[in-house]
Amino acid sequence: MAVTQQLARIPEQWLESCRASADELDRLCSFEMAPRSDHLDLDWSPGPLLRIGELACTDPEVLAVLRRALTGDTEVNPSYQDHPDAVWEHPVTALEPVAVALVASMLPEAESVVLGALSSPDGEAPGMAGELLPGVDSSRDYLERHLTALLGFYAGAARRSLAVVLWWD
Repeated sequence: MAVTQQLARIPEQWLESCRASADELDRLCSFEMAPRSDHLDLDWSPGPLLRIGELACTDPEVLAVLRRALTGDTEVNPSYQDHPDAVWEHPVTALEPVAVALVASMLPEAESVVLGALSSPDGEAPGMAGELLPGVDSSRDYLERHLTALLGFYAGAARRSLAVVLWWD
């Protein structure tokens, strides 16, 4: 089974219960806590999105927001790394609702930069995307679809004042 990045938007109280209990965090990471509509599967897009962002973003704040949206801020519960289903290299991280709102407000700038780089026929980004996503028919469409989903997901979380939890599954 492939390892892909997952996100869930949850109330801050649920985040606190996940911080206090590895079993509660496991319920979240097992897709039992939040409704399906509050989950997002980013597949393998985070690594290529970050690489394209590093290549194309001239504003360090825009790159920092993209990185934060894809990596989170703080580890939710370090004891969860000992859980049999945890992906050790990638701890479960989260963004608090205030951070989610900030990320949601700035992600459109990151989207513009990344999509602009991917659309540039003479730039490095299209070739890099193809190398980072072998076997994907249209790496630009793939990354655009996942980046658009990421923006919508964060916008929805910000509107509802929810936290976002990120993990690899």
